[in-house]
Amino acid sequence: MHIMEGFLDTPWWQLWFAVSIPAILYGIYKMNKLVKEKREILPLLAVAGAFIFVLSSLKLPSINGSCSHPTGTGIAAIIFGPAISAVLGTIVLLYQALFLAHGGLTTLGANVFSMGIIGPLVAYLIYKAGMKANLNFYAVVFLATAFGDWATYLITSAELALAYPAGDVLTLGGFLSSFEKFALIFAVTQAPLAIIEGAVSALLFKYVVNVKSDILVEMKVIEASVVRKLRGIPA
Repeated sequence: MHIMEGFLDTPWWQLWFAVSIPAILYGIYKMNKLVKEKREILPLLAVAGAFIFVLSSLKLPSINGSCSHPTGTGIAAIIFGPAISAVLGTIVLLYQALFLAHGGLTTLGANVFSMGIIGPLVAYLIYKAGMKANLNFYAVVFLATAFGDWATYLITSAELALAYPAGDVLTLGGFLSSFEKFALIFAVTQAPLAIIEGAVSALLFKYVVNVKSDILVEMKVIEASVVRKLRGIPA
């Protein structure tokens, strides 16, 4: 859901920078603290960032000044939390804007807010709620990453609707009318893409649980008792 360079006029692109910067700074603080305490997680951070980069680079152009694609930020949110995911998302989006002409520099704040902040936050909250309710781990991962993806595209639709409301004046009716149009355009491709991302994420976690579950336990992503249950190991 990268909004292209120059597509948001003043004051909208500045507004999204103002909203996003505090979250990014907090994420940098959290990341530095985590790395100091557990330097061994640096490779995992790199893998999470690479996963975001690869998935979010698989774009389908749209006629609404943006594009559709998986986000990859849901997995990072589940493992590291939404604050650190915002930093990883920002790094990926900046690289894509500079070297791939994917998104833009003036629209970086808006893209970070949708893909790097709100999407991961939704994924994280759904994951925590699902695990607290003792739902199946893989089902929770699927729901968290899929809904995190959908949240990203809905926020992008809202950003575009605020900048381009129906009519000459920004009113609730004009915003809602534009939001509906942008969201419907996205939904054609984004609905199935989110489902695919959820399935891929669940399969990835299944692999990690079977091969390197100690990382998930150490990061407090999942309890050891749940890992034993998933692997069919008697308590």
